[in-house]
Amino acid sequence: MLFGGESPEHEVSCVSAQAVVANADRYEVDLLAITKGGEWVRPNIVAALSGEPLVAEGEPVDAYKAISEVKMTGGVIFPALHGPKGEDGTVQGLFDLTGVAYVGCGVLASAVCMDKVATKQTLASAGLPVVRHRVLTADQLIKENQLIKKDISEALAELGLPVFVKPVNMGSSIGVSKATNLEETIAAVAEAARYDRTVLIEEAIDGREIECSLLGNFQGTPLRASVPGEIVPGDDFYTYADKYKNNQALLIVPAPLDATETAEFQEMSIQVGEVLGIDGLARVDFLYNTASGPFINEVNTMPGFTPISLYPMTWKESGLSYSELVDELVQLALERHEARQQLLTHPDESHRLS
Repeated sequence: MLFGGESPEHEVSCVSAQAVVANADRYEVDLLAITKGGEWVRPNIVAALSGEPLVAEGEPVDAYKAISEVKMTGGVIFPALHGPKGEDGTVQGLFDLTGVAYVGCGVLASAVCMDKVATKQTLASAGLPVVRHRVLTADQLIKENQLIKKDISEALAELGLPVFVKPVNMGSSIGVSKATNLEETIAAVAEAARYDRTVLIEEAIDGREIECSLLGNFQGTPLRASVPGEIVPGDDFYTYADKYKNNQALLIVPAPLDATETAEFQEMSIQVGEVLGIDGLARVDFLYNTASGPFINEVNTMPGFTPISLYPMTWKESGLSYSELVDELVQLALERHEARQQLLTHPDESHRLS
């Protein structure tokens, strides 16, 4: 189990990992963690198994050596990491270089899904519905006040008000704001720019927040979708505080949808997984109203695994307990790893061109 990390989602990762450890009863579990400063450490597994809160503290270890040890024992790494340097393809590249099996998506799918703009562009190119948006690049964000104000005004003229403003590479609604006028949008862009060099301005969709979970491998065990869940925010939108602090949001599983709507969300979620090359797991987030239909909002390749997270909740409602979910994710990781090793060591001669 690998948790912690350098991103602002460090604390969420610790809670996710705690829940996974508590439900990995079929496995011998060891712990690796990354501190907020980027140091790799080995926390006390005895304390973790006794129910004490997981913290990214312990004896310093060499990252490559620690991962190599997992490989030599035939183990699997479960990276319960959220946000940059966790689910953006960076640590997945390290796993691939080391040749160790790991839970979740590979480098490409992780990187594309972490980047909200790349996700939208990829899905839109496949004909899937995404929310209208404008992007402010790093070059625009360093402009003088009047110039950036002009760029923002042009975005609002196209998208209308209100809008949502987001860092392009971040999760858990960190740095996200809802803006109802020009001045609020300018302030929201400044806030988002604290977390990323590229900022997204999105049209606000007046509708419901529906989420559907995926399980399977893009090339292997076919992807399948859970029953959808619905989030009714306790705040103006589903903020970080609303998710993890205030305990006021209402999570409804299964979402109150008819059979046709449920099937549509499940089928579209699988389409999303196939287009993006999802391996292991992902959560597909939708915005929905009956007039305009569903829009794909975001795709999360390492969704929260906390006790109040929709990913394990939707699978429980779909007939898969938390411990069974952990077991299936480990088996999917081994399946993908074995297939990858087979290609690397014994490529299919029938596909060779001469």
